[in-house]
Amino acid sequence: MTRLLQIVRYAWAAPCTVVGLLPSVLALVIGGAARIRSGAIEVAFFRTGRESRVPFGAITLGHVILGHSPQILDALRSHEQEHVRQYERWGLLFFLAYPASSLYQLLRGRDPYWFNHFEVQCRERCAPSARSRA
Repeated sequence: MTRLLQIVRYAWAAPCTVVGLLPSVLALVIGGAARIRSGAIEVAFFRTGRESRVPFGAITLGHVILGHSPQILDALRSHEQEHVRQYERWGLLFFLAYPASSLYQLLRGRDPYWFNHFEVQCRERCAPSARSRA
């Protein structure tokens, strides 16, 4: 049964994963690197932490995690893996739910990234001891 559920989760998130594979090809063409970690493909745009114009440390699209460098991917792995689990729950709907949550926060006058429901959930699940100290 566990294997079947795993297949269903991968299939449910597959359309989002396909979207993530498109920039992955670009990253590999420009000299990036890819590896598989914890059931997701991690793609680094650069093999080192050199300067770039990538506007984020890492971003998750389905079972693909795109990051600036392998070092950044290592540092953000638990957070981005939580996003992978969110894609497994939400599937293609995540592409609507995530920006809707940001827009809702923006309309409330709050930071659309920091207060985004999905980002809050990642922070809570990745650092439960930090939450209990707050």
